[in-house]
Order: sequence, then structure tokens, then C-alpha cells
Amino acid sequence: MQERTNSSEEAADEKTPSQLIDAKIAGLSDWRGEMLARIRALIKQADPDVVEEVKWRKPSNMLGVPVWEHEGIICTGETYKDKVKLTFAKGALLEDPSGLFNSSLEGNTRRAVDFHEGGKIDEEALKALIRAAAALNTLARASARSSRKNSKGA
Repeated sequence: MQERTNSSEEAADEKTPSQLIDAKIAGLSDWRGEMLARIRALIKQADPDVVEEVKWRKPSNMLGVPVWEHEGIICTGETYKDKVKLTFAKGALLEDPSGLFNSSLEGNTRRAVDFHEGGKIDEEALKALIRAAAALNTLARASARSSRKNSKGA
């Protein structure tokens, strides 16, 4: 059995996903932490049943990437030097009447919203996107269940 020597790795392993996201926000001592915290609060307001996860943890990013799920991934929140990027897993399938998507527009699946320092959040439009993404996941999951059920009965 290999013994751990990295105490920060041990501490990160013992935390819940929500605690890891808290730590990530606290570790961002500039506008990005405030922006990620505000986005997180809006996600929770839009979908009170959202589940927080952390994925893609590695030695260079012990706290991983915050992920919000409801019957599948709704979106991820990544931080870069100049932006906070909220990527919607199935964004290409979502209506975006307010034009929030401003990044990753070339793909067939994902769409993202890049938030920059000093930028404003259209809170109602963002919450509408969150709700639409959760609804899409729920519909897809229900459809998959129905298909499996029908194929077993045939």
C-alpha cells in the first residue's frame, strides 16, 4: 500500500464536491472568485435540485472543475486568467433568445458564456438557460428510459 505524502491532496480527497467548489472560490482572491460564486448562486436559484460535482481533478488542478448536474451535466465552471467560462454540455440544443452564448459557438454540442472582469450578468437570461438545460436533460433521460422499456417489451 502506497502512503500519501501530499497533505493538500489528502485534504482535497476528504472534501465533498460543494466544499471543493467553496475552496476553489476562496482560492480565487480576485474578481473571478466573486463571479464564480455569483454564477453558482444563480444556478442554485434556477434549479434548487441541482447537484454539485467536481470532475477532472489532477495534480495541476487538485480542486478540479465545478460541475452542476440535473439528470446529467448542465454546465461546468472554469476559471482562466481573463475570464470565468460557463460551458453548457448540450448548449447547441438550447434556445438562447438573449444571446448569452458568446464562446464555443462552432461546435455541434457545447456552448459557453465567457464572463470578464467588470462584466454584468443577465441573471434572468442565465437562470432561463439553466432551467432549459435541466429540462433537456430530464427529457432526454425520460426518453431513454421509455426506449429501454419499449425495447424490452417488444
